[in-house]
Amino acid sequence: MSRVLRVLVVMLAIWPALVRAQELSGLARVEVGHSQISDGWGGGLSVELALSQGVPFRVFTLDEPRRLVLDFREVDWNGVSKDVLLNADRALDLRFGAFRPGWSRMVIDLAAPMLPKTVEMKVEPDSGKARLEVRLGEVSAEAFAAGSGAPHDPRWDLPAPSLVATSQERGDGPLVVVIDPGHGGIDPGAERDGLSEKDLMLAFARQLKEVLVRSGRFQVVLTREDDSFVSLERRIAIAHEAGAHVFLSLHADALAEGNARGATLHLLRESASDEASQQLAERHDRDDILSGVDLSGQDDVVAGILMDLARQETQPRAERLAAAVVKGLRAAKVPLNSRPVRHASFSVLKSADIPSVLLEVGFMSSERDLKNLADANWRLETAAAIRDSLRKWMDEDDRLKELVRR
Repeated sequence: MSRVLRVLVVMLAIWPALVRAQELSGLARVEVGHSQISDGWGGGLSVELALSQGVPFRVFTLDEPRRLVLDFREVDWNGVSKDVLLNADRALDLRFGAFRPGWSRMVIDLAAPMLPKTVEMKVEPDSGKARLEVRLGEVSAEAFAAGSGAPHDPRWDLPAPSLVATSQERGDGPLVVVIDPGHGGIDPGAERDGLSEKDLMLAFARQLKEVLVRSGRFQVVLTREDDSFVSLERRIAIAHEAGAHVFLSLHADALAEGNARGATLHLLRESASDEASQQLAERHDRDDILSGVDLSGQDDVVAGILMDLARQETQPRAERLAAAVVKGLRAAKVPLNSRPVRHASFSVLKSADIPSVLLEVGFMSSERDLKNLADANWRLETAAAIRDSLRKWMDEDDRLKELVRR
């Protein structure tokens, strides 16, 4: 009798999810030399992951685009690279990383409709090492669509977003600022020279939070405190739950075409002011899908959330906020884009009751900007400029509100 203990996987409702029983726990390391994603014999796809120990997991597929999603509690991806792991023509692309605290995710883009035929984790009783094997077989597009969809389990899923705005009047209290470090977890954003947008923006968000809090006039909430994935819908919900007066989303993208450089403020508008802004908006919105978020069969909550409510009041305030930040950055000698204020349909800005702006602090495709972004002292000076901008905007906003009351 083999000494390999075969760990059975429970099938829920035939599909779309296969979920491992929850007695396993801990952090598993991927043994790269014994792991691979390859084309299966006679069609299909084979996913084999060698792990230092067994962990709870689940497997499901998503449509539009076709993806295989593997969730773990949890996996250490250090030393794992797409180039080494992915060796299959039937897999178009591969992403992996943190999904939320204590959770990891792998997403494989599929070249054809395929559903899992077998899912099995084998654990060696002596060493505790595990091997996860997922075999996919080709099916019709109709069968794939019918068999796909994320399972709903509160033990695994992201917190449900609040759909009711709770933005509050500030009165004499502090200005509640929600800072949104772009990307995170499985979604790294732009990458260049060993640096990633998600890490740079989290570092900058932490510095900006400290600068604002120390001034005594601000209460600050971050949409993520660590390297975790946060959906666009959840980012907006966090702002509502915090009773935000201002929402500031931080990014540092890269554009292959053109000569994008310098800080740029983006405001919401359904029609983009230029092609580059439209390209950035589409990329940011697509990150949710690529990270394995299931948007099928749901109302377009992000796109529709309070779009027309309070827009006449909020949008001019957001315009003044962007102008104040541009003025403050210019006064602090922070490099600005030649067109520092632009417009596009960024979903993360679609909370109509909160003045919201998206700040491209710089572009990682620019040598100068990348050097600045990686410099903690430069980030600190930029944070101080944003603090001063918010102070001036807050004072102006209070004066204008008082005029309206009269």
